[in-house]
Amino acid sequence: MRLTSEQIHLFRHNGFLKLSGQLPEHTIRKLKETIAQDISNEVEPVVRDQNGRVVRLSNVVDRDPIFLDTAASALVLDPLESILGPDIELIKNRHNHATLRPASGNRVEGLHRDIKQWSRTIYTVIFYLEESTVKNGATLVVPGSHHFPGIGARLYEEKWARTLLEQSVPVPMPQGGMLVTDGMIIHGVGQNLTDQTRTSMTMGYHSVDELSDINNPKRILVRGERPYGGNDGSH
Repeated sequence: MRLTSEQIHLFRHNGFLKLSGQLPEHTIRKLKETIAQDISNEVEPVVRDQNGRVVRLSNVVDRDPIFLDTAASALVLDPLESILGPDIELIKNRHNHATLRPASGNRVEGLHRDIKQWSRTIYTVIFYLEESTVKNGATLVVPGSHHFPGIGARLYEEKWARTLLEQSVPVPMPQGGMLVTDGMIIHGVGQNLTDQTRTSMTMGYHSVDELSDINNPKRILVRGERPYGGNDGSH
């Protein structure tokens, strides 16, 4: 379902938007089973927490077709086309992971941006494979913070950013829900205060760069084509 003009305005203004569609139950079940199996078997590449537990699977689109099938489904690309245009690429080297939020005791993940500068931002989609609540560590965002200037990776070192961090708000999401964010928005993950884990998948997208005539293996064309619009006479 494509976005309405009101939804597009909200996204441009706030930097995030809850998509109206939801993943089918059979897709959620397959994703969770595949993620659980690879975590159990510690299939590299992975990220571990301070206790050595596997809490993130990297490069998921190359693990099983279900990941790319989900990330490239019309349920996701139809609303993205409203803000990215008809030619969309999935980014393999930004996000492209599945995360297991551990139960109880983990600290709030540091608020950050996905991209430092807004000249070439990306749009991030978080797929919630379990319900995300304030208690189990819902995504935190600072609304409108994507409008501020480019900053370094360590927000706490930026004096002006410290007051923004105090304005973060949680965004609860249902199981199967999808949240799209501007890569420049300041965001993070809340603390999981429950005795249950929470699973999600995160993908990054941007529009095709019409000034690039080089095939980048870190990009997957998931909708449209790769038109070249340079005026150097190379095409």
